[in-house]
Amino acid sequence: MTHDVTNQVPPLTGHDVSADRALLEGLAREGADWSTGELHRLGTLAGSERAQEWGRLANENPPVLRTHDRYGNRVDEVEFHPAWHELMSVAVANGMHATPWTSARPGAHVARAAKFFVWSQVEAGHGCPISMTYAAVAALRHSPALCAEWEPLLASRTYDFGLRPAAGKRGVLAGMAMTEKQGGSDVRANTTRAEPLADGTFAITGHKWFNSAPMCDVFLVLAQAPGGLSCFLLPRVLPDGTRNAIRLMRLKDKLGNRSNASAEVEYERAIAFPVGEEGRGVRTIIEMVNMTRLDCVIGSAAGMRYGLAQALHHARHRRVFGRELIDQPLMRNVLADLALESEAATTLMLRLAGATDRAVHGDAGEGLFRRAALAAAKYWVCKRGPAHAAEALECLGGNGYVEESQLPRLFRESPLNGVWEGSGNVAALDLMRVLTREPEAAEAFFAEVATAGDRRVADAAERVQKTIASAGEADARRGAEEMTLLLQASLLVRHAPAAVADAFCASRLSGEWGRAFGTLPQGVDSSAVLDSLVITGR
Repeated sequence: MTHDVTNQVPPLTGHDVSADRALLEGLAREGADWSTGELHRLGTLAGSERAQEWGRLANENPPVLRTHDRYGNRVDEVEFHPAWHELMSVAVANGMHATPWTSARPGAHVARAAKFFVWSQVEAGHGCPISMTYAAVAALRHSPALCAEWEPLLASRTYDFGLRPAAGKRGVLAGMAMTEKQGGSDVRANTTRAEPLADGTFAITGHKWFNSAPMCDVFLVLAQAPGGLSCFLLPRVLPDGTRNAIRLMRLKDKLGNRSNASAEVEYERAIAFPVGEEGRGVRTIIEMVNMTRLDCVIGSAAGMRYGLAQALHHARHRRVFGRELIDQPLMRNVLADLALESEAATTLMLRLAGATDRAVHGDAGEGLFRRAALAAAKYWVCKRGPAHAAEALECLGGNGYVEESQLPRLFRESPLNGVWEGSGNVAALDLMRVLTREPEAAEAFFAEVATAGDRRVADAAERVQKTIASAGEADARRGAEEMTLLLQASLLVRHAPAAVADAFCASRLSGEWGRAFGTLPQGVDSSAVLDSLVITGR
């Protein structure tokens, strides 16, 4: 009897990952309920044992750089495990990359965000090239001729891996290379040079400290042209079939995001095409950055949902002290607190996706709201990811600390979205600049918050506006945090079950909250919060 295995939790597989009330309601609210069928099919695949195995294998078999072939010829290839290609094929076939840009249907960017949220819960690393490709189109539209040439290939639903001229491929993917050794976030300190050539192209010479997704077909690159820092489109293979002069020096040995390749690269007069006006590279590429920032928020929200699902599943199947773990009052407090954070993040990311969709189609008011709300959310939601992942892991006890639970992978991944596309300080300072330089964006933000028609939200909004009015640079993080919590509270009051909204307002707005998850105040109905969730499994 001592060798019988009892009281161990079965794996959470065989379920629909998209069976998420907050996700489905937000999808309909933001005008994309027409995509529900596709989302459920994707969610069923995401919850399958087969897809979960792809995620495990892609992380346990990270990419390998091959700089030369057996004869000593430079090849600069990145090899991936077949599981990576399975993940990528599904993502591209479901239009999680650039497909929304070719659709005039309202809600296309929202539908794409929901799919990215669901599929990221299988494996987060492969989301990088998907996100880069999605974001690249926004920058390319500064050069209509280039966009006309590349957008159909970027938006193709065919995953066509391998280095060949773009004209001979059924689909391509895009990466990005901005930061350098001496610059980091200060991209204006970049030293990479762009020399104009007689045919209108430029020869790029220099290096990049971070090249996101170096296995892609084409990259947006910043370099110093005669007219100042400029943006360029740099393909890996030139139209005549020759390899462009891009040298992959090494792949980064990262904390998490192990399945995805990130590289240091050098250019030796690599041929590139100008995107946007010369000397306005930051202004051009910021369109791409804003799109990838949205994906950082989506990715963090997806990680929270995954961690919550695993913690709840464990608590429902594990018996402790004579009853299920989920029936223990303190554990219910912890789980309900995790659920609040997850739902607030999910609801906010869908609102931002809706604002993006409407802004792309010309809604100036939504564009103003998004400029303030996205910077704030990038700071706070991504900042909450690691704390949420750590608490979800702890709900499984020692089992959560073991790789087989997949929660160590989640924990290692969780800081990434807070670092990429502008770390916490950069995002918070960007928000302060928006509020200072574009007061109409602040007006749009607080007008959105006010639609809740709730005294708790109104009182908090008054406090936050006073904080912002007196904030200096050193106060930027507090401002971003308070603005995000305020917006999340407003959204939950309007759209979530009353128990969820009340618990969020009592803890996040009224200060009746401790310094760790599981410190919801007395009077919060944890059971009602948990009962509002939809998470199923074996």
